[in-house]
Order: sequence, then C-alpha cells, then structure tokens
Amino acid sequence: MQIVTTVDSLRQVIKPLAKQGKTIGLVPTMGALHAGHGALIKESVKECDVTVVSVFLNPIQFGKNEDLDKYPKRLEADAKLAESLGADFVFAPSVAEMYPDGDPLTMVRDETLEGMYCGAYRPGHFRGVLTVVSKLFLISGCNHAYFGEKDYQQVFLIERMVKDLNFDIQIHRVKIVREDSGLALSSRNEYLTDEER
Repeated sequence: MQIVTTVDSLRQVIKPLAKQGKTIGLVPTMGALHAGHGALIKESVKECDVTVVSVFLNPIQFGKNEDLDKYPKRLEADAKLAESLGADFVFAPSVAEMYPDGDPLTMVRDETLEGMYCGAYRPGHFRGVLTVVSKLFLISGCNHAYFGEKDYQQVFLIERMVKDLNFDIQIHRVKIVREDSGLALSSRNEYLTDEER
C-alpha cells in the first residue's frame, strides 16, 4: 500500500490503472479510522480492483465552535488499518494541498436540503462536505464511492449531487456498524464518558 500526499501524485498513479480498465473505489474519511470505516474499505476491496482511502480533515465543513482542533488525528494507525484491509492507496493531503488559495470561492451546495435535520444545527457543514467530496471524486477518478448510513443526510445529499451533476460514479451505502452497546461507531465517540455512552 502507498501513502500519497499530493493531488498530482495520486493522479499519476491512478490514471494508468484507469486506462487499463481497472475499477477505482474511493472511501472518503476524515481519519481516526474504526471498524465502521473498515466496513467501507472491505466493501470497496471486495467490489473494486483498486481502493483509495482518503484521510483528510476538511476544515470547511467545521463551524466556528466545532471540534476541528481536537478532532483525533493518527495517520500512521489509519494507514496500517487501511493496509490490513487491502486498500491500495491512502490519500492524505494537507489543507494547503486541497485548498492552495485558502477557502475555495467555488462551493457545491444543496440549498433546499442542506439546512434540514442535522444541517439546521450546523450551518455550512454540508456545503463543505459536498465541496470536498466532489473534489475527491475528481482527484481520484473513482468509479465507486463508499459511505456509511450512519451519516444518512450526508449520503442522501451526496447521492443527489452525483445525480444532479452527472458524476459517473456509483454510490454505495454501507450499513451502520455499532458498538456492543448499540451506539453507532463514530470517531467522535472518543469524546464520550462512560455515562454519556
């Protein structure tokens, strides 16, 4: 498995594989991988010739009072897990690599649905998600992308974006993976006390 940190280097390794007709699966993550992410990686490895796991903590989907600075970061452990599950590449760009001119002026959004449900409490969150996911689709050249149903509104909005913008990508929903207690696995579960769990 190879860790790739720049847009150009990922494109250089993926383009020849795509020209050979290999299917490319993308598993977009913000890192701090757990068994829920593992389920996504396993599906991609099973169904695609090549699997790319992106590990990118996307600042434009975090609000001012959210947990960007304390969000768990552990690229080495993430890469080991991805490799153990059969991933071919981990794409781990810096913020400057993804947004070289600072926050992008061109954003992808769904004005009708992004402010509903979870989005009503996180203004701008889904705009940031759709923007970075569209960039990852274009950078990776993927044919398939894998998302967990834990983030149901996110998956729905991504499916809508793919349809509306004619991305030639199949979106795969993967069932929620839960702790023994029944709580859905999430990187942010690390913040919870036993009582909160």
